[in-house]
Amino acid sequence: MSDDRPLTGDAAIVTGASSGVGAATARALAADGAHVALAARRQQRLDELANELEADHGVDALAVPTDVRDEDAVEALVEATVEEFGALDVLVNNAGLARGRDVETMATEDYRAMLDTNVDGVFYATRAALPHLREREGNLIFVGSFAGQYPRPFNPVYAATKWWVRGFALSVEASVGDEGVAVTVVNPSEVRTEFGSDYGDPFAERFDPGEVTEPEEVAAAIAFAARQDGSTVSELDRYRRDKLSFF
Repeated sequence: MSDDRPLTGDAAIVTGASSGVGAATARALAADGAHVALAARRQQRLDELANELEADHGVDALAVPTDVRDEDAVEALVEATVEEFGALDVLVNNAGLARGRDVETMATEDYRAMLDTNVDGVFYATRAALPHLREREGNLIFVGSFAGQYPRPFNPVYAATKWWVRGFALSVEASVGDEGVAVTVVNPSEVRTEFGSDYGDPFAERFDPGEVTEPEEVAAAIAFAARQDGSTVSELDRYRRDKLSFF
C-alpha cells in the first residue's frame, strides 16, 4: 500500500456500476489501486467500463452482469469476484431505483420493484459478502439517501426503502464491528445522474452542473470510507450546500 494508491491489491465489488454514482465509484476505487468487480444489468456498459479501468489505472476489472433482485446471481457475483481476485475487501451497495410517485396511485409492480432492488438486493449482497469481508477486516459501504433521513412527502415508498437501508447498515455495523468489519452509510442529496427519469427528465438533464451534487463527489466520499483501515466512518452525508435551507 502507498499513500497515493491506498487500496493497491484490494478487491472491491460495486453494484449498480453501469452509470452514475456506481461508475464514478468504480473509477475512484480503481484510481486508488483496487481491482474492481462491476455489477449491473447492462453488459455492454460494464465491459466498456472494465476496459477503461484497466487501461487508465492498471488494475484488473471484472464485468459481472447481475440483477441484484436475484439472490443466486448475487451469490455468483461474490463467488466470481473472490475466485478472480483471491479475496473481497470492499463491497459498495449502490444499486437502487425509484418508481411511481405517491402511495395512492402507485402500482404494486412499482412498489415491488423498489423493495426487490433497494431492500432485498442490499440484503442479498451483504449476506454473501460478509464472510469474505470478515476474513479481510474489510469495508462494507451502503449508498443511502437524504430521503432516508428526513420525512419526505414525495414518493414515501422510495424514502422508506432508504430508511431501511440506513437502519440495516447501522444495525449490521453494531453486529460485525467487533469482528473487524467497517460499515459506512453515505447519504447524498440529489445527484446529477440518470436517476429521476421516472418523474420526468433525469437529474443529469434537470440540473445544471454545479447546481446539485455530481456523482464524482459521492464517489469520493465512498472511496474515503473504503480507505479506512482499523477504524470506520459510520455515516457520511454529502448534500448540496443549500439543501437544509428547505427545512
